[in-house]
Amino acid sequence: MKKTGIIVAMILLAALFASCSGKSGTKGMTLKEGELQIGVNIAYPPFEYYDKDGKTPLGFDMDLGRAVAEKLGLKADIIDVAWEGIFAGLDTDKYDCIISAVTITDERTAHYEFSKPYIGNGQSIIIKKGTSVSVTKPEELAGLRVGYLTESTSDVFMTKLADGGLKFDAEEYDDEMNAFADLKNERCDAVVSDALVAVDYVNKPDSPYQVVWQGPAQEFFGICLKKGNTKLAQAVDKALDDLFADGTVKKLSEKNFGEDIVSSLRK
Repeated sequence: MKKTGIIVAMILLAALFASCSGKSGTKGMTLKEGELQIGVNIAYPPFEYYDKDGKTPLGFDMDLGRAVAEKLGLKADIIDVAWEGIFAGLDTDKYDCIISAVTITDERTAHYEFSKPYIGNGQSIIIKKGTSVSVTKPEELAGLRVGYLTESTSDVFMTKLADGGLKFDAEEYDDEMNAFADLKNERCDAVVSDALVAVDYVNKPDSPYQVVWQGPAQEFFGICLKKGNTKLAQAVDKALDDLFADGTVKKLSEKNFGEDIVSSLRK
């Protein structure tokens, strides 16, 4: 009887351990047990940026990543990566996913798993206030020095315009903040950027920038995962559904953008 009792106790303890270590059914889905490692390019406010201390990651994507990890019963480990190498890092298992304003495109879905979209976005043109530059539509960028983030959807947008015959001086940046800094210092004439990012720059007190054109929302951001990691992708989708349903994503939108720009995606 004593031996039977010991065996039963051991079985119960093993079951309890397995339950705790595999909370929310994510055991074995992530690179490191108990953590969701998130690759991010922290240079893209209001989606991702550092606090004044230069160490604390803030922004909509950062809040969303932490909320998703919490729903999965995991701790969020945020890893800052240069944008030009962010997909290579996912390919080589440097992190479990990318949450960094990644647009869902046909080319990317051919090579990666994506969650359901969590926000919609379009392109915009920004110039410096008081400049002699006059732009009201993309075609009027002809002959100007145009800054944009390399290997981004703004890059794709400008490449299509160039392929269509528009001639301009391309100023490509690895960090979008540098593009806006150069615009302020008149080292470029205009910046093409995601509309949601432009809002953050334009709405700051004493901002030197103004949006002169904004396109419709034709692109959607999703959480990007390694191809074949379908179990984690499904778990992330379920977490996003729950976060939309309980109002968390709406609150994060209002916190970071000043309004609800996400709820329409799930209506």
